[in-house]
Amino acid sequence: MFHSSRFSCGYFCGMRRKKVVLHNVVMENYAAEGKSLARVEGKVIFVENTIPGDEVDVLLQKNKKDWGEGIALHFHKYSELRVAPFCQHFGVCGGCQWQMLPYEQQLKYKQQQVTDNLKRIGKVELPEMMPIIGAEQTTRYRNKMEYTFSNKRFLLAEELNNPAISPNDNVAGFHARGFFDKVVPIIECHLQTEPTNFLRLAIAEYAKEHGITHYDIRNHTGYLRNLLIRIATTGEIMVNLVVGYEDKKVRLELLEFIHTKFPEITTLLYTINPKKNDSLYDLEPQVYSGKGYIIEKLENFEFKISPKSFFQTNTRQGEKLYQVTREFAELTGSQTVYDLYCGTGSIGIFVSKLAKKIVGVEMVDEAIADAKENAELNHLQNSAFFAGDVIDICNDAFFEAHGRPDVIITDPPRAGMHEKLVLKLLDIGAPIIVYVSCNPATQARDVALLNEKYMVTRIQPVDMFPHTLHIENIVQLKLR
Repeated sequence: MFHSSRFSCGYFCGMRRKKVVLHNVVMENYAAEGKSLARVEGKVIFVENTIPGDEVDVLLQKNKKDWGEGIALHFHKYSELRVAPFCQHFGVCGGCQWQMLPYEQQLKYKQQQVTDNLKRIGKVELPEMMPIIGAEQTTRYRNKMEYTFSNKRFLLAEELNNPAISPNDNVAGFHARGFFDKVVPIIECHLQTEPTNFLRLAIAEYAKEHGITHYDIRNHTGYLRNLLIRIATTGEIMVNLVVGYEDKKVRLELLEFIHTKFPEITTLLYTINPKKNDSLYDLEPQVYSGKGYIIEKLENFEFKISPKSFFQTNTRQGEKLYQVTREFAELTGSQTVYDLYCGTGSIGIFVSKLAKKIVGVEMVDEAIADAKENAELNHLQNSAFFAGDVIDICNDAFFEAHGRPDVIITDPPRAGMHEKLVLKLLDIGAPIIVYVSCNPATQARDVALLNEKYMVTRIQPVDMFPHTLHIENIVQLKLR
């Protein structure tokens, strides 16, 4: 076993320090973000890619006074909780970190993550949390996928000395975990329904047969860059092929190949991206065939999804998330609802039938344009959407024109709400705030600030992404 005198030395840095390895460490509990924890002589050790019950040798990477963090070098014993992963790429692409856990255990640890964050970070009085809402469909649940074409193949350990496999092969798939320039060639991904795999493999094979180059991220060369696929529950399919530069002959022949081989695609687009980053927000996708967008449905509401639109990635669980949000808003038909970080207006539109008025605010101009279109698509007469910063927009003149909010729904990005916005919410003093979060840690931080005037009255975790570490949580807060 490990000696405390060795524990006090820093983790290996250069050749002058020794590697610190802890032997036969038994993981005791889940600690969030894909790590499990153990206690060695009173010190907490966090280890990636392990689950409670695993017995491992740990190579320390961080060594602080009260805690350490490391990776598993060797498994002496696997936890009885483990199950066989169903994907051949598990542990390499980094997309589904928890396939080795039964789904009911995933839900248990996700609920624990929400509880721990709200208690340790929020440190506010909490009601009893409702059981997490799990997904009925745990594979093929994503409506959006993005694949990468690359001329740098990530090699598995068993492929390193195989002369038939080159690290400079053209491949299509996902970035290897921890590598920005290497891509794992994906044979079958279980996150989206077909034709997602058939399409990716067909394009890769076509490119090979026709000598079409793949992108080299280091040298900023190569033709094929990305493939974005959206598949709606309505059956509509949108595909956006991203290339590095214009080559009309190559582009037209490739797009016609896709159009002919996959007639089920209802909208086929292409985007020319000459930049060094993959962002499409400052680019304009071009329509090759179809109407340029697809229609998705939540309950009886329809939403237009264009190539750059944000929409909940799991439609079926998104519907459940919005149903809880609507329930927590406690609408009776007489309230004015402010939908902050409203994106394309999906939450506000979803709750609109029970509200007197919906006011959506969002920083991104294009998202507000989509929100207005979606409101029109659903024949809403009681909605208004505004582009800009809530802190600047929501002043007395704005309230006089549009009414003060009776209910505020906020759904910020992972970073949570800016402190100035939290202070603004305290100043507004709406009777009810419904806080939808994809990051319980930042949600807990914001709830602690809101505690000055608000109390947490209901908590509902929702699992949007089975087999991953991510968890959504909805908190209802009421003015004291």
